[in-house]
Amino acid sequence: MAKSDQLEISVRIGRSGISEAVLGELSEQLDKRRLVKVKANRGAVRGSSERAELFEGLAAATNSMLVFQRGNVAVFWFD
Repeated sequence: MAKSDQLEISVRIGRSGISEAVLGELSEQLDKRRLVKVKANRGAVRGSSERAELFEGLAAATNSMLVFQRGNVAVFWFD
């Protein structure tokens, strides 16, 4: 399911990066659905290492697990 196109992107990260609003939205969705797909829009990060740090930071901040990442898209799971 995490790699599936059936799971819609429901949180987007803009150029301002991780904000309180993004963290709140992701946390709320994880509480409701347990599996959430996030996309970092162009300009949000500069390269793959920054992207990995961004997604790992989101996982840590929301007490979730980064279960899949490809390019600018990541899937988080909360149990």
